Amino acid sequence: MNTALLSLLALILAVILSGVTRVNVGILALGFAWLVGHYVAGQPIAFLFDSFPLNLASMLFGVTFLFGIAHQNGSLQRITYRAARLVRGRAALMPLVFFVLAVLLSSIGAGNIAAVAILAPMAMATAGEMGISALLMTIMIANGANAGAFSPIAPTGIIANSLIQQIGIEMNPWTQVYLPPLVAQTFVALVSYGIFGGVNLWRRANHAGPSAYIPPAPLAPVTRVNIVTLLSIAAFIVGVIVFKADAGFLAIALATILCLLGMGDQEEAIKAVPWSTILMVCGVSVLIAVLQITGGLDLFTSLLAQVSTLATVTGVIALATALLSVYSSSSGVVMPAFIPLVPGLIARLGGGNPVALVSSINVGSHLVDVSPLSTLGALCIANAPPAEDRDRLFRKLLYYGLSMSLVSAIVCWLFFGVLLQS
Repeated sequence: MNTALLSLLALILAVILSGVTRVNVGILALGFAWLVGHYVAGQPIAFLFDSFPLNLASMLFGVTFLFGIAHQNGSLQRITYRAARLVRGRAALMPLVFFVLAVLLSSIGAGNIAAVAILAPMAMATAGEMGISALLMTIMIANGANAGAFSPIAPTGIIANSLIQQIGIEMNPWTQVYLPPLVAQTFVALVSYGIFGGVNLWRRANHAGPSAYIPPAPLAPVTRVNIVTLLSIAAFIVGVIVFKADAGFLAIALATILCLLGMGDQEEAIKAVPWSTILMVCGVSVLIAVLQITGGLDLFTSLLAQVSTLATVTGVIALATALLSVYSSSSGVVMPAFIPLVPGLIARLGGGNPVALVSSINVGSHLVDVSPLSTLGALCIANAPPAEDRDRLFRKLLYYGLSMSLVSAIVCWLFFGVLLQS
């Protein structure tokens, strides 16, 4: 068996084992990278250390640490609550409000998982109080969080831009990485809103008028801690966007200041850091480096090119990433495995738009995350109102999430295969 095939099989086996066991795929990937890279390919251990993306790890830690403090001291929740009160109980608007809130929270740096964790308790309680479908509310929150997830200052966006830089492709972080998934996810969310209950909510409002609903459990007034924390987040955004400061170290510095001022619990915030995701991304990145040097990545690219054409590649790659993402981490496994394929795929197909291919990977891998097998769907089920049949909601979300595999192929083919390349 040649080294290229063996390294590719190692990646496939790592992904399969991560889906049927509780072992972190990053740990599996590091083990396989050591065995195949060092003992089969003959690479020195120093090669494996050099392949470990410390800069990416520091950025993910810093950003999630800062927003862990903002979540812990209630600063983000106060913004969310006050924004939700603006619609004054108009049931038809509530799913749209929470969609926008999810986009904003995810975009400013909280990321998709944190945004849903912040919003799900109030959003699902609101759905129960106002007679809004729990399925609809979950769809809007999860799609909104993923719509903003590719912001350059959010964890998923940081991962995407890091992977793009590693393969030597120049893409604007805002207009070419963040904007395409934002448009595609928003389109799917709005269509889903109409299909899964939004239209009925408007009809109900026209017949009965808006309810007098006020969101439950009012929060305490905004405190000095909240103000300083929100100013710190504003400083983080300005520092990264305007002054091009390193996102990881700036976030760590700001979080440290908040801790020194007694405005955050360091231990609790560190617990909120998604260490498993960081390990997944970094571990898979090391194994991908082994695939690159052994030719396994070229072999993977060739296999994908054989079932694609210039006209269909965006749909094919979106379908492949979506199916894999149902059982694997979208940003920790799927993106690190597929984004490095883009240059080789373009070469084998004789052309193609790198923005279209990367966008298809990003959208395909995240549209299915409404599934209850994903963290986003699971968070919403966990916060479903008491009267909700959670087993039934689980099945509905599972069917919806799986259907997004095919939807992602169609949307990516239309948006990125036809419109973007026309």
